[in-house]
Amino acid sequence: MFKIGFDNDKYLKMQSERIKERINEFGGKLYLEFGGKLFDDYHASRVLPGFQPDSKLQMLLQLKEQAEIVVVISADDIEKEKVRGDLGITYDVDVFRLINAFSDMGLMVGSVVLTKYISTPKVTAFEQKLQQNGIKSYRHYLIDGYPANISKIVSDDGYGKNDYIETERELVVITAPGPGSGKMATCLSQLYHENKRGIKAGYAKFETFPIWNIALNHPVNIAYEAATADLNDVNMIDPWHLDAYGKTTVNYNRDVEIFPVLKATFDKIYGSCPYKSPTDMGVNMAGNCIIDNEAVKEAANQEIIRRYYTACCENLRGGNKKDEIYKLELLMNNAMLSVENRLCTVKAEELAQSTGKPAAAIELADGSVITGKTSELLGSVSAMLLNALKHLGNIKDDILLILPEVIKPIQELKVNHLGNKNPRLHTDEILIALSVSAVSDDNAKLALSQLSKLNNAEMHSSVLLSDVDENVLKKLGIRVTCTAVTDKK
Repeated sequence: MFKIGFDNDKYLKMQSERIKERINEFGGKLYLEFGGKLFDDYHASRVLPGFQPDSKLQMLLQLKEQAEIVVVISADDIEKEKVRGDLGITYDVDVFRLINAFSDMGLMVGSVVLTKYISTPKVTAFEQKLQQNGIKSYRHYLIDGYPANISKIVSDDGYGKNDYIETERELVVITAPGPGSGKMATCLSQLYHENKRGIKAGYAKFETFPIWNIALNHPVNIAYEAATADLNDVNMIDPWHLDAYGKTTVNYNRDVEIFPVLKATFDKIYGSCPYKSPTDMGVNMAGNCIIDNEAVKEAANQEIIRRYYTACCENLRGGNKKDEIYKLELLMNNAMLSVENRLCTVKAEELAQSTGKPAAAIELADGSVITGKTSELLGSVSAMLLNALKHLGNIKDDILLILPEVIKPIQELKVNHLGNKNPRLHTDEILIALSVSAVSDDNAKLALSQLSKLNNAEMHSSVLLSDVDENVLKKLGIRVTCTAVTDKK
């Protein structure tokens, strides 16, 4: 059952105020490293129900007169044509998507920085495209001995070789298409260059997860580890913070490991470091905006299970996810979870066992669980979808929303003319057929009007879904899992 557990309005207000405070702490110039997604943060919206996917962007809009954005991309990622898994586009393409999205929202995009710079045809072509679009670009280079050789890094032969990024505003947001792009190194390089010019600037980090002021084993923090299982990120108690203040806070291994470098960099540039711990660097206020801890725990538990199913399915498709699956199993064990903690999974598997055919089940926002089984006309997911719409519209079970006379010609078209072996209708086809029926049938029209109520529903299929079905369900806001087996029938 879907329940709000996070106060988004409170978050927007608290977060923007905290960033303003941090700007003032450094005398009016702050480089703010944005970890995670600046918008389209669907992981956060799933584990913190009530958090809007564009919350960080909306928060930043409250500071838009003070802020400019610098987008960072690694030349190595351009050369390797690295792809964003969630969007299926390369990092270099995503840079332009981000720039357009920010600009459309009225945010100033100052420039793009190419880190780990190498001169290759792909990298040169990317720079030329930036120039053609009127976007300033800068080059940052690999430094021998990074990150351990501080004397070399913080020198004219280290950061000093990087281009100085010209910025105009007091808040400079450093973001990137994905992890490993070089955001922190870009920030520290700028601190070095600003200091050489007599400007004292500060650095802070804004990353939603792990949430520093909730328990290490809280499901929200475990869900972050599940989301980054492929990166081998590990949540841990911040030892620096515990030593400095005697207080337990949560951070993750990469920040804890890099903190000595950051501290030494600050010491060398300014004579002392303003931070005593990685936690001190952060400005995240999300933990203060949880209003229903049980709702948030349940949402995060479901995310952990979903991540496990996703990895299993990707492995079946040839993705070589065995190590990731092993880690996710450990995380589920740590959270005292099993797949049976997902009600729609239990119901789908029970129906599949009893019928001997693929089955599906959906848990709606009101807690109702609706199932669908495979028939000659419909696949299990299409049947489940129609049954759910009937339930939401209080339409009797025995009423046919789409007549067989409508479905059969579509099946003949698929098999006889479009080369499909499976005559059963996919979800997109069943929704089109329902839309046609709605022209002359009030029940079909009523059912179609219930589609928005499927948002935030949890659903499971006893077999792998087609890409078509999975994409349609996700567009409807349904959170989908599948058992990692194929339909051989």
